[in-house]
Amino acid sequence: MSRALHLSIATPAAVLFEGDAITALRAEDESGSFGILPGHAAFLTVLCPTVLRWHGSDGVSHFCAVEEGVLQVADGYRVSVACRDGLLGESLEALEVEVHAARARQLDAQRRARAEQTRLHAQAVRQLLRYLRPVRASGPRPAGPGAGLPTE
Repeated sequence: MSRALHLSIATPAAVLFEGDAITALRAEDESGSFGILPGHAAFLTVLCPTVLRWHGSDGVSHFCAVEEGVLQVADGYRVSVACRDGLLGESLEALEVEVHAARARQLDAQRRARAEQTRLHAQAVRQLLRYLRPVRASGPRPAGPGAGLPTE
C-alpha cells in the first residue's frame, strides 16, 4: 500500500484546507496543467489563477479556486499551497458561481474605494485652494502695476 499525500492550502488569513489521504492532485502553472501523485519528486512552482482538484482515498473530488500562489511538494508526500485568496467548492459549477460572486464583490469594493479616494482628493484640493487664495482687505483693491505694495 502506498502512502497518500498530505495537502495544506493556506492564505495569509486562514488555512482553507488541511487533510491526509489525498490520492491525486491537479493544478496549473504558467507551463500548463500538471498532476501530483504520492512519491512525487521535490517540486516548487508558482501557480497562476487556477482551480486545484484533488481526490481523497474515498474517490470524492474536491476543488479550490486560488488566485495565484506557490505550490511545494516536499518529501514526496507533503503538498503545501500558499495563495493570496482561495475558495473551496464541492463541485465545479458551485465553485464557478461563488468565484463570479466573489469577483463581483471585489470589483464593487474597488469601485467604492476609488470613489472615496476621488472624494478625498477633491476635498484636499479645495482645502489647499482655500489656504492659497490671497486674503482680500476690505475695500477696493488698488489698480496698476506696483499698486498696493508697501512703500518705505
